[in-house]
Amino acid sequence: MFEMREIIDANEKSRICGAILRALPDWFGVEDSIVDYVNQVPSMPFFAVYDGETVAGFTAVKVHNPHTAEVCVMGVLNPYHRRGIGKMLVACCEKFCRERNMDFLTVKTLDASRDWPPYEKTRNFYLSVGFKPLEVFPLLWDECNPCLFMAKYVGGDKQ
Repeated sequence: MFEMREIIDANEKSRICGAILRALPDWFGVEDSIVDYVNQVPSMPFFAVYDGETVAGFTAVKVHNPHTAEVCVMGVLNPYHRRGIGKMLVACCEKFCRERNMDFLTVKTLDASRDWPPYEKTRNFYLSVGFKPLEVFPLLWDECNPCLFMAKYVGGDKQ
């Protein structure tokens, strides 16, 4: 049985983030990028899914404003893919937003114009949990890595 835990300790956030991202070279193969995430996550809300005492996956939420938060970084170890961990993490992010009366959850990922099969799986995952593609930013990261900006409405029936 998987268990969701909020991680408060800054060092533990960085440790989990670094270990999981380094175990996913098809998605996170640039060490500078991993170090950047490791340095960002201590100040963010951070959630991890455990299988016993093994961390199976994690996510860090970046709050942009009172209306919007972002799945800043998320990683699920390969043996746990397609076992519901990613869905649990996204649901946790949605709950985080709703508890704060936020309306939108966003995510940035690699656009399909850059042919990379692991990211096709990533885009399909985000589509499957209700994210919609909004815009491509071809130079946000660099010209070899066009950014697809996706969003999901997570608010209630506000008027």
